[in-house]
Amino acid sequence: MRDASVLISGLGIAGPTLAYWLLQHGFRPTLIERASRPRSGGYVIDFWGLGYDIAERMGLLPDLRACGYQVRELRFVDSRNRRVGGFGIDVFRSLTQGRYVSLPRSDLARLIYGKIDGRCEIVFGDWITAIDQRESGADVRFASGAERRFALVIGADGLHSAVRAACFGPERKFETFLGYAAAAFEVKAYRPRDEDVYVSYGTPGRQVARFAMRDDRTVFLFVFAADAALDLHDVSAQKRALRTAFAGAGWECPQILAALDACEEFYFDPVSQIRLPAWSAGRVALVGDAAFCPSLLAGQGSALAMLSAYVLAGELASCGEEYARGFARYEDRLRAFIAEKQKGAERFARSFAPRTRLGLLLRNQVTKLFGIPGLAKLVLGPSLLDRLALPDY
Repeated sequence: MRDASVLISGLGIAGPTLAYWLLQHGFRPTLIERASRPRSGGYVIDFWGLGYDIAERMGLLPDLRACGYQVRELRFVDSRNRRVGGFGIDVFRSLTQGRYVSLPRSDLARLIYGKIDGRCEIVFGDWITAIDQRESGADVRFASGAERRFALVIGADGLHSAVRAACFGPERKFETFLGYAAAAFEVKAYRPRDEDVYVSYGTPGRQVARFAMRDDRTVFLFVFAADAALDLHDVSAQKRALRTAFAGAGWECPQILAALDACEEFYFDPVSQIRLPAWSAGRVALVGDAAFCPSLLAGQGSALAMLSAYVLAGELASCGEEYARGFARYEDRLRAFIAEKQKGAERFARSFAPRTRLGLLLRNQVTKLFGIPGLAKLVLGPSLLDRLALPDY
C-alpha cells in the first residue's frame, strides 16, 4: 500500500502480534492502549496448536518455555481436599507432540510486546472515540482530543471493543452470554501450595482453581453461574459480586476471598462469545476477541488471537492496494474454523462448572477415565487438534 499506516487499538495478544507481522510486511503500525502501561495479572493459559506454531515463527519458543510451567496434573478435590477427579497433563502433551506449555497470559503478552517495543509507535493512556471513514483514509478522534488519519484501523481491543462499538454497533447486538462469569487474581505467600498441579474445587454452578507459580505467587481462577451478564465496571462492585457468589462455598474459599484485598490486578468478565456477520467494514477490521471472542473457557483464545493477527497481516500484504480484498480473504480463511471453535467452547462451558451435583459427579468420573489408553485421544483429540493449514506469506 502507498499509505502503509495502520492504527491498532489494543495491546493484549492480538494487537502486538498483528503489529509484529505488519512490520515484517513493510507496514507502519501504531498501537494505542487505554491502560497507562502493559497489563499484568490475569490467569494461566494452556498454549498449543496454531498459536504455538506462530510463536515459533516469531522466535518466541525459548522464552515461552523458560517462563512457562510443565503442569503435572489437573486435580479436582472435595471440601476436605480429597481427590475426586482429574487427570495427568501428559495426556495433552502426547496429543500435541510436546508442543504445549502453560503460562500466565500476561507473560505471553509481555513476550510478544518485547518483539515490537522500539520498532513502532505505541501510545498509552488514550483510546479511540470516533472513526470517520473517507475515500482517502480513516480520520480518528481520541479521548485526549487528538485527531489523526490512518489508511486502516484494526480493533484488537477485546470482548468490549471500542472499535467494534464505533463501527459495527453496540456490544449487545453481537454478544452471546454463556451463563457464567469469571474472575482471576494472584497473591503472594498463599498456603497451601501444590507445585505443578491445578487444584480445582467445585459446587453446583461454582468452580475455583488455584495454581502455584514462581516467586511464591499463587493465581486463582473463579467461574460461576449467572443469570445475566454482570456489567460491573467498578472493581469494588466486582469483588463484592465474587464474594457473594462464593459465600458459603466451603473448601479454602474463605481464605482465598480474604486474599482479595491484597491483590494488585483483578480480572472480572462475563463468559461470552462475540458473533458478527462480518469482521470488517470499510477501512476498519477486527481481530481476536473483538471479532469472534470464543470465551475464556475455550482454552485457545490467545492462540486464536495470534492466528487471526497473523492471517490478517499476511492477506493485507498479499493484496497490496486492495485492502478490502485482503479483509475478505482473511475472513474467508478463518470464518468456518472459528465457528467450530466457538461451538466447542459453548459445549465445554457447561462441563467446566456444572450447575448440578449430578453434573459435577459425572464430570469428575469422566476425567478419571482419561488415564485409559486411547480414551483421552478419542474425547479430547477433536477439540485439541487444529484442522487448519497455517498459510505461508
